[in-house]
Amino acid sequence: MPWSFYEDVLAAADDRALRVTFDEGTIEMMAPLPLHEKWKTRLGRLIEAMSEELDIDIEPLGSATFRREDLSKGLEPDECYYIMHADAVRGKDELDLTVDPPPDLAVEVDITQRSIRREPIYAALGVPELWRFDGLHLNLLLLRDGTYYPSATSTVFPFLRMSEFESFLLRLESERQTSVIREFRTWLRTLDFN
Repeated sequence: MPWSFYEDVLAAADDRALRVTFDEGTIEMMAPLPLHEKWKTRLGRLIEAMSEELDIDIEPLGSATFRREDLSKGLEPDECYYIMHADAVRGKDELDLTVDPPPDLAVEVDITQRSIRREPIYAALGVPELWRFDGLHLNLLLLRDGTYYPSATSTVFPFLRMSEFESFLLRLESERQTSVIREFRTWLRTLDFN
């Protein structure tokens, strides 16, 4: 499909709960399932609680569409955040990724099978950190030389022990969320930042 068709689909979708991925002429449209939305919201709650508790300035952009016609690529992350570049995008209603930086962190919940691989699109757009959750495990990927590699350490939250973060995330499935979030905030206060 031509880029103009992708733009038409985005315009027609407007504010509907529809994820549209475009990669060099191939287009995929998906409507998120409730299970998908539960996990993406849980991840977002933890990230935002962490930023509040530790006074880390972030600019959350949720599932905003990120696209570059010159690369013939576009997508909507499940959640995304500007952290190191929060000041660069604050107050902007529209972003141009040929000028503005990409999000510092994108979150993908991969509960269902997709026909288009999204990692190469994120890599082409220059998103430095990607968190992928498959319903059981949270994987942290860092961009290096145009490819994502697994990492145990986040660059946007270098103090964060991802295994413990993952355990709080998984607890949100079976325990009262407010209790888990409260305990998560208490745990964050014990972290050593040296």
